[in-house]
Amino acid sequence: MFGLKRKKSTESDKSDQNSPSPRLNDGLKRTRTGIFGGLFSRTKKIKLGEDTLTELEDRLLMADVGMQTTDQVITNLRGTKVDSEANPLDLIKEVLLSTLTPVEQPLSVNTENTPYLILVVGVNGVGKTTTIGKLAKRLQNEGKKVMLAAGDTFRAAAIEQLQVWGERNDIKVVAQSHGADSGAVIFDALASARANNIDVLIADTAGRLHNKDNLMDEMKKIYRIGNKFDENLQREVLLVLDAGTGQNALAQAKQFNDVIGIDGLVLTKLDGTAKGGIIFSLASELNIPVRFIGVGEQIDDLRVFNASDFIDALLENQNE
Repeated sequence: MFGLKRKKSTESDKSDQNSPSPRLNDGLKRTRTGIFGGLFSRTKKIKLGEDTLTELEDRLLMADVGMQTTDQVITNLRGTKVDSEANPLDLIKEVLLSTLTPVEQPLSVNTENTPYLILVVGVNGVGKTTTIGKLAKRLQNEGKKVMLAAGDTFRAAAIEQLQVWGERNDIKVVAQSHGADSGAVIFDALASARANNIDVLIADTAGRLHNKDNLMDEMKKIYRIGNKFDENLQREVLLVLDAGTGQNALAQAKQFNDVIGIDGLVLTKLDGTAKGGIIFSLASELNIPVRFIGVGEQIDDLRVFNASDFIDALLENQNE
């Protein structure tokens, strides 16, 4: 058909991708150091005076953890006695875990009525195309037949980048010329995917400025293409956010969710920022499932989000 190669995922693959690892610990180092560096230790008693609590509060807010979660952390710690057996890090973990556990919902691909459409949205520069390539490889490793649609027709480079990922993974990419109607590209890709028994179609879209009404209106039209193709089409609207943009990522998520409704989030570039705490703001304010996090450039650095693993990595090595 399209020469799609299937690779069975091994136990070692699953362990590497979905369990706590040095890659995850390294990826969160900047955020971890920015929030906790020098404040706490697993091996020493800590006096939780007001100076320490004020410093921690400032660091949490600077890392974009958000006021609600920050208040919960400080309130829990403020009631802890100096000679308490409870370690401050355990008390912090309790609050952080309660915030993130509700959004720990992995992507579930329904292949009863194929193709399953994953519509990837987000502003320019957040890593949409790279996320698509990594996600395609992950799904391929799970034994699914995958196709890509180059719906970002406004940037010729975007089409070329997606085609590179397609060649790298040996996956068919449906594309038209630069400037073509993006909705038509996605509709044609859906028809091709169904005709060729493709399990999952991942569609790229043009980078939308969340505060530009005309561009967001066009995003609504693209969303409706799926309904026009098949009113029973199963799909996921996946919003990609750059963790390094902090509160701007939260604003983007709110606007996209208001316009088309977001099913899941991918938070990228966590390895390059000290503001990884934005994940807590997203969780507490929007409660949208976090499907994946990106902690590096390698293909396996797109990781299924696990709240406990994430927080364990955030609290590791407090003597750094």
